[in-house]
Amino acid sequence: MNDTIGTNGATITGNMLIGDAEVAPGGAAFHATEAASGAALAPAFGEATAAQIARACALAEAAFAPFQAAGGPARARFLEAMAAELLACGDGLITRAMAETGLPRARLEGERGRTVGQLRLFADLLRAGHWVGARIDHADPGRAPLPRPDLRLRHIGVGPVAVFGASNFPLAFSVAGGDTASALAAGCPVVVKAHPAHPGTSEIVGRAVRAAARASGMPQGVFSLLTGHGNEVGAALVADPRIKSVGFTGSRAGGMALVAIAARRAEPIPVHAEMSSVNPVFLFPGALALRAEQIARGFVSSLTLGAGQFCTNPGLVFAVGGGTLDRFLDAADAALATAPAQTMLTAGIRAAYGRGLARLDATAGVAPLAR
Repeated sequence: MNDTIGTNGATITGNMLIGDAEVAPGGAAFHATEAASGAALAPAFGEATAAQIARACALAEAAFAPFQAAGGPARARFLEAMAAELLACGDGLITRAMAETGLPRARLEGERGRTVGQLRLFADLLRAGHWVGARIDHADPGRAPLPRPDLRLRHIGVGPVAVFGASNFPLAFSVAGGDTASALAAGCPVVVKAHPAHPGTSEIVGRAVRAAARASGMPQGVFSLLTGHGNEVGAALVADPRIKSVGFTGSRAGGMALVAIAARRAEPIPVHAEMSSVNPVFLFPGALALRAEQIARGFVSSLTLGAGQFCTNPGLVFAVGGGTLDRFLDAADAALATAPAQTMLTAGIRAAYGRGLARLDATAGVAPLAR
């Protein structure tokens, strides 16, 4: 077991949370990196072994029936307890997330509020009950030419769900984020693969989820948290036959790799993936004639939002050449020149950014206007 790192009351050990147990990863060790400096952050984390992945999936499978049977109000109390536990993490959660991601305090505090809001929203939906979509077609023994049987339809959970944390939203799209909240609301136990860019943040949140599960009387396999730096842990998790669905937010390459694994299974399963986009922007001459400079400033603001690490950042611009476009380009160039430098989430993202610039520089007919 790693030494416990206290972050203003938040506990980080480097251990995985598999059901009720704390388990030291059996594979190669890795550290989180302080985004602003590149320095390694304690403690060490590690790769989940095949046996540990199988154990988490087996516990999730065993928890599915009792978790379904618990009913909507009990699951609503669980989600509300998760929200309360997240808030109880206090400043320790925020400071660790700031160190691991380089994101500013205000952004992370807002994201925690969004995460808490998502959990409470799903709790409200559970109590309302209409999500079940119940339909009843009563029997009609006297119907001709044949009697009609009693037919009933409702939505139920599919089974254990694998959730992958996103690099750019360490709270709202991660361990207790929207995918986890919706899966738990539907009665599906969750096995989370923590993102290696913020494993300490993930452990703090994972402990909050586990505390809420215990306080709410949920079966121990309702939640597990696995760690790993490479792709092997996630691939093995999706391939496990006890996993029935996948929630993923990340790159197109990563998402499509998981889709391929899910499709090759003896029982193919859905992968609900939010992946990258080129986000095209169309500039019409009439709009540019009226407000080229205003559009350019808004474009640059969106382009640089979150150091370009949002799924909504513009990627392509289509416009008709001419004087109005030149006004837009000049204004965008000026806005970019004064845009402050930002810290990217990971060294890997920074390296990919550099490779992308190199490819553009080597492409015939492409000329940089601003950088």
